[in-house]
Formats: sequence, C-alpha cells, structure tokens
Amino acid sequence: MGRISETIKTLVIVNVIFFIGTFIIKDTSYRLFSLFYFESPNFQYWQPLTHMFMHGGIMHILFNMYALWAFGSPLEQIWGRKKFLFFYFSAGLGAALIHTLVNYYHVKVGFDALMALGASEAEIWDLLNNTLQPGSYREIAQLDPNVSLNLFTSYNTPAVGASGAIYGVLVAFGMMFPNAELMLIFFPVPIKAKYFIPGLILLDLFSGVTGFSVFGQGIAHWAHIGGALFGFIMAWYWKKNSFDKYRWN
Repeated sequence: MGRISETIKTLVIVNVIFFIGTFIIKDTSYRLFSLFYFESPNFQYWQPLTHMFMHGGIMHILFNMYALWAFGSPLEQIWGRKKFLFFYFSAGLGAALIHTLVNYYHVKVGFDALMALGASEAEIWDLLNNTLQPGSYREIAQLDPNVSLNLFTSYNTPAVGASGAIYGVLVAFGMMFPNAELMLIFFPVPIKAKYFIPGLILLDLFSGVTGFSVFGQGIAHWAHIGGALFGFIMAWYWKKNSFDKYRWN
C-alpha cells in the first residue's frame, strides 16, 4: 500500500459524491441508481453501472473504499490505469450479472409455485408490483415461507455497492501477491492472501446457498461471488497469456 493514485482517487471521489447525493435526494437516488430486478418497474438500463457507486451506509462505503485503495493500488501499478479500470468495471458488471441470474431463479421458482396454487400471471405481477417496498414480502398460505421471502426480496430489493468489483480486485490481488500478509481488525493475526481471500469467498458461498450470513443480513453474497468469478477469469487469462506485461496507456 502506498500513495493513492489519481485513478483510485477519482473512483473514491465519485463514490463519495454519490453517497452524499443519497442524503440530498434520498429515496429518489436509490430508486434511480440502485440495481433493481430487470422486470421491476424501477429498473433502468444504467443501473448495472451506477449501482457500483451507491452504498447503504457509512461503514459500507468506508470498507469498500479502503479495500479499493489497499488492494487496487498494487494492481494499478502493475497493469496501468486503463487496464485496471477495465478490470474493475468488468468485475462489477459481472457481479451484477450473477446477482441478477440468481434473482431470476428465485423469482421463477416463486412464480411457478404461485401458479401451481391457482394464481394467474396477471395476479402474480399485480401482487409483486404492489409489494415494491425494498425488503418487504408477503406470507402466502400454502406457499413455503422461504420461497415467498426469496420471491419478493429478489424482485423488490435493489443491490448497491462496489463490493462486487472489490471482490474481483481482491481475487486478482491474491493471485498476484499470494504470500502478502493481511492483518484484519477483527482477527489481528497476519494471514496470507492466498488463504484469506478464498476463505472469504467460501463464506459468501456458504451464506448464498444456506441463507445464513455470518456478517449480517442485507448482503448480496452472489454479487460478491460474481465479482470474484469474473475477476478470477480475467486475472487468470491475463497471467496465463503474460498480458500483464503490457500497459494500456
């Protein structure tokens, strides 16, 4: 970790501007710039990009921006500005894609379950579009509570944060600097990146599959996994082809 580069500084500033904006226009900013499910009336085509600059609270943005500086700076030094930015936004968009695919699965399962109970498509869409308060859901008789929860929260809860892109950065950092020792606030013992980063991803995978979150609720675990997956593919391909020898400047 060293001096913050102009690239990282610009990303941090844009994130902070968006964060401040959420206090000025409040709900409107979240409705416009968060990532909603693609069939929701709140979805806009720019949201897969803009959601990367939205955050749900001060600790959310602080952790993400610290990780961007700490782990992104060494990668930018190796790759150069243009390649790092391509990587960062590609990982973020990959995270949005995986998050959306998982939401699509949950919505389809819930949709099919309601149709099996006799509801029509029009009735289901009306039910979903009248339960658009983020995080809200309805308990429906004869429908598995978990299916109901996944259906409504997948449809009406937007995703925010740079975490998907950050997970891509983390994976690339671990591949480039596997023996770098990381000191964690909540576990003050040095852990090598090649152990810590896969462990963190496994925790997200566990939480995504089981629904039990070690770090609390409201976390888009599949977006983390998506960012990590796309980050791994890009970093592996570049390393395999020795593409990291060249800068895109």
